[in-house]
Amino acid sequence: MFRLLCYILSLHHAAVAFTPAFVGYQASSIAANWRIQSDNTERISFTNSGQMKSFQIVGRFNEATQLEASASDEESVKHGLKLLICGAPAAGKGTQCAYIKETFGVVHLSTGDMLRAAVAAETEVGLSAKEYMEAGKLVPDEVIIGIVKDRLDEDDCKEQGWLLDGFPRTQAQAKALEDEGITGDCFIMLNVPDEDLVERVVGRRTDPETGEIYHMTFSPPPTKEIEARLVQRSDDTEEKVKVRLEQYHANVAAVKDSYTDITVEIDGVGKPTDVFDAIKKAVTKKVGA
Repeated sequence: MFRLLCYILSLHHAAVAFTPAFVGYQASSIAANWRIQSDNTERISFTNSGQMKSFQIVGRFNEATQLEASASDEESVKHGLKLLICGAPAAGKGTQCAYIKETFGVVHLSTGDMLRAAVAAETEVGLSAKEYMEAGKLVPDEVIIGIVKDRLDEDDCKEQGWLLDGFPRTQAQAKALEDEGITGDCFIMLNVPDEDLVERVVGRRTDPETGEIYHMTFSPPPTKEIEARLVQRSDDTEEKVKVRLEQYHANVAAVKDSYTDITVEIDGVGKPTDVFDAIKKAVTKKVGA
């Protein structure tokens, strides 16, 4: 029985341990997100909220631990999702990316991380990027696209799916991805009014001793001593934030045209968990079976 159940559950990325209890068995999960319910000795339900999967094993348990079982798997969201997300500075994109990665099991990818990894690995495109960087030049789109393509071809991205964070940033990059055959299932736009973004950015302060980030309105420092040593980043001024927002809006308008059919727009104002609930529902509706 144990081997059979482990085999079935391995197909669903779970590990389950069974221990004798009463006249049947109780099940307890040792895999994250799995909720296991047993209403009697003949039925156990397994639900994974993270992967939005559920199935039941129905059978008879006896002292010899034999099981006559059948399993059915109902998926509301397919495996290997290909997601893209964009959001203005201070829109909370980093927090939502963490939620998305945990819930959907995708690989979180940012161009900065991919670029550094390619350079460190001394791949062909990584070495090309290194030349531009050492010369103090911007890495051209064709090199960035090559780095992205190589990363998406790796096994973890193929098996788990991926989340492209803040890329593409321009219409030219979106077109280059399309030319390489890289398409997405859902393009998530995290929308926050500019006035809210300006308030979020201008109020940020950093503790140089601990690296802790505070906000003078939303999460102020706990003591006057800490407040006295806080510093503001040079680009966290209203004037500079507005310039960055203008550039963001211009770029995202062009990029959005490339993903009209798969775009979902999310209100990014509110509690992070509430924002993520909206993302989860929108993604499920857009790509669900």
